[in-house]
Amino acid sequence: MLKNLLIVFAKNKLFGKVKTRLAKTIGDDAAFEVYEALYHITEHESCAVTNADIHVHYSHFIDEEAWLNCPKHIQEGETLGDRMKNAFETGFQLGYSNIIGIGADLPEIRHELIEKGFDALNDSDFVFGPAEDGGYYMVGMSKADGKYIFEDKPWSTTELLRITKAEISGKGDSIHLFETLNDIDTIEDLEKSTIGEQFKVYTSKAKTN
Repeated sequence: MLKNLLIVFAKNKLFGKVKTRLAKTIGDDAAFEVYEALYHITEHESCAVTNADIHVHYSHFIDEEAWLNCPKHIQEGETLGDRMKNAFETGFQLGYSNIIGIGADLPEIRHELIEKGFDALNDSDFVFGPAEDGGYYMVGMSKADGKYIFEDKPWSTTELLRITKAEISGKGDSIHLFETLNDIDTIEDLEKSTIGEQFKVYTSKAKTN
C-alpha cells in the first residue's frame, strides 16, 4: 500500500444517462460514444499513475471490465458533495495520507498531471485542477479534516471553486493550483477538445440540422 490514493469517480456508461446536455445537440448515440471515449481515456491515464494506489467509485454498479485489479466501490450519498466526502473519508480510514479525486469525463487528463498533484500535496494542504466552468476537474488533500470543502457548496455552478478557495484561505490552509482545463458538456466543448476531430462527423451533422 502506498501513501497516496487516487479516487476515480466514474459515472457508469448508461445509454441516455451520460452527457445529457451534449445529447440535446448530437443525439444520445453520439453522446454515449463521446462519454465512452472519455471513460477509457480516464481508465488508461489513471492506471498509468505510478505514485498512488487507485480506487474506483462508480455511480450505479461495478464495471468488472474496466480498471482491472483496482478496488471498486459504489458511491454513497445524496449529493455530489456527500459522495466525494464519503469516498475521501473511506480513503483516510484505510490509512492513506494524500488523496486526489478525479472524474471520468476530461479529455485532457494525463497521468503526469495526477502524479504532480500528489507531489504538490507534500507541501500543500489542497490541490485543485480548475475547470473553465468555475468548478474543478481534480481535487486533492493531505489532511483528513479537509473534507469540509465538500460541505454546503454550490455544486455545478460557476462559483464553486471561488467559494471553496475562499473557505480554505479563511481557515489558513494552503492551496496549489494546476492548469485550467475543460470538460465536455456542450458541442462547442467537444469541438475544441483533443477528441473533437474524432467526433467531427457528429458535430458537423448537428450544425447542419
